[in-house]
Amino acid sequence: MNRQPRQTADRRNRGAGRNRTSLRAVLASYRAHHLKVARDSARRLLEAPVASAMTWAVMGIALALPVGLLLLLASLQGISAGWESAARITVYLEDRASGESAGQLQGELAGRDDVADVVLIHRDQALAEFRANSGLEEALDYLDENPLPHTLLVTPVDDARTAAGVDRLAAELESLDLVTRVQVDLGWLQRLAAITDLIARAVWVLTILLAAAVILVIGNTIRLAIENRRDEILVAKLVGGTDAFVRRPFLYTGAWYGLGGGVVAVLILQFAIWWLNGSVRELAVLYNSEFSLSGLPLDGALGLLVVAVAMGWAGAWLAVRRHLDAIEPGEIAGAG
Repeated sequence: MNRQPRQTADRRNRGAGRNRTSLRAVLASYRAHHLKVARDSARRLLEAPVASAMTWAVMGIALALPVGLLLLLASLQGISAGWESAARITVYLEDRASGESAGQLQGELAGRDDVADVVLIHRDQALAEFRANSGLEEALDYLDENPLPHTLLVTPVDDARTAAGVDRLAAELESLDLVTRVQVDLGWLQRLAAITDLIARAVWVLTILLAAAVILVIGNTIRLAIENRRDEILVAKLVGGTDAFVRRPFLYTGAWYGLGGGVVAVLILQFAIWWLNGSVRELAVLYNSEFSLSGLPLDGALGLLVVAVAMGWAGAWLAVRRHLDAIEPGEIAGAG
């Protein structure tokens, strides 16, 4: 009585096994075909080394220029961030302020939430340092009293170490009793921030334009490849080749163009940074600085390669979509 259900279950299991086997076979065939097309596309590029090298060079230069400018901009922003973090406010007290009142004001300012540190420079200490460093010891001996005021050096907290934050803190300090003058020179920092923002916008505009140029170059190159292989495309469509089958070699060609252009761009950037860093370090030493240009990190290089491949694929896809559909098997009949 149970023989019939058991046979049905066996047939179902055998059918499921055949389906899994056929699916694996289809996936293996699909993967093998993609690998074959990718190798064939690379071989065609290597068979025309001069044309391929020229395309890679054009792409490499177009990719390296905006990326290099972005690296330079990142270095400049790192410098300005360091200057902002070192920003301090100099507070000069009135002549009538005593050492005790200056100490009390120091304690009050140190308790503010927007102040990280306050250093009091006593007027006698300031005069002694000026006497030691100015070389005017004899002239200072003729002074009846110390002309220098008590001075407070106020360091803002990290959140307030910006041009706007320092300006706001300086205005509040200037309104305090016993304070005669507050000195903070952030005009140059504001100008640097404005210039850096302008450069950043210009670099992004240039990046978009050059990316469009790269896609157009790839598209035009793929268009020429399509025209050179018109007869091959017609035959493939006559024997039943699908659009995906016909366009696949050209998409891989675009990806190879993108990969080659990305490699050239990385090499250009590394060489340019190595070559420029020598002169940059010599200049930085003259200003007692350790500034140097930041190179392209490993993840940045991999990201550039991925973007280059994507741009090559996109340029090829646009060219294939526009020009491949215009090639139909009816052209052979018309020609006959």
